[in-house]
Amino acid sequence: MNIVIFGPPGAGKGTQSKFIVKKYNTYQLSTGDLLRDEIKNGTELGNKISSIMNSGELVSDKIVSDLIEKFISNENYKNQIIFDGYPRTLTQAKNLDILLKKYQQKIDIVLKLNVSLETIKKRISERKSIEKRADDNEEIAIKRFQTYEKSSEPVLDYYRQTKLLKVVNGENSISQINDEISGLIDSIKGWL
Repeated sequence: MNIVIFGPPGAGKGTQSKFIVKKYNTYQLSTGDLLRDEIKNGTELGNKISSIMNSGELVSDKIVSDLIEKFISNENYKNQIIFDGYPRTLTQAKNLDILLKKYQQKIDIVLKLNVSLETIKKRISERKSIEKRADDNEEIAIKRFQTYEKSSEPVLDYYRQTKLLKVVNGENSISQINDEISGLIDSIKGWL
């Protein structure tokens, strides 16, 4: 089963993905982690990504697509991937379908964590004090939230039309969100 988990930066996608990985024996593909790994490794691409992320912009589809294909082409992950933070644009969503089809896979469910900007600002502030991530500050969080809101609507419509989209209340506690997600995944696992 391949899952897309959707929501603005700070919505809890990473936390929920880790829960799904543990419960359903899947693999988390976090574009944020892939991008941060490039930065950490100090590659030329990593330096370019760092400057884009620190300005609050989104990294290009081409860069992200190349990193994604490297991951999904690995047989060890086949039909066991949680896409965390990808796709963010309609182009990326269509590209993901093409890439998955190329490797005989598909998306089975899309989970959207619905969270307000106020909750995001609070979570980003808490995460910054714990994880010390350079991209965690309120100004960048607001800009990324607004960018996400603007770019995500066509993607959400795309998945709504394919009947894959399920909206989860991201304002709830972590355990309540876990329970809601489990119910949604269990309801489709039976017919996969």
